[in-house]
Amino acid sequence: QLQLVESGGGLVQPGGSLRLSCSYSGFRLDYRAIAWFRQAPGKEREGVSCINSSGGSTNYADSVKGRFTISRDNAKNTVYLQMNSLKPEDTAVYYCAARNIDYCSNYVSYFGSWGQGTQVTVSS
Repeated sequence: QLQLVESGGGLVQPGGSLRLSCSYSGFRLDYRAIAWFRQAPGKEREGVSCINSSGGSTNYADSVKGRFTISRDNAKNTVYLQMNSLKPEDTAVYYCAARNIDYCSNYVSYFGSWGQGTQVTVSS
């Protein structure tokens, strides 16, 4: 059974860092793009970053460029999101999601497999 599990969320002060992990099982992710999305209270889910199977193609939302870095280790079946210089507006539930094809996108509807989410709270 296809499964994605996020971890690494928590409470951090502004300016701090967190690294989220997305572990997957039940399918081969070698040929699938993986993305991180987030959803803040009262807001729509939005794309944060995406990476293709080789890691050679990535994209980022303008709001996180220069602060977040996405990477993947296919040998460990894990995708990471390194988040630095965190701001209160980064507070949200973060989800990882997988596409059936190896092209990145920031559209929620393009992703059919989702994890349960991990809470990130940036507050002093």
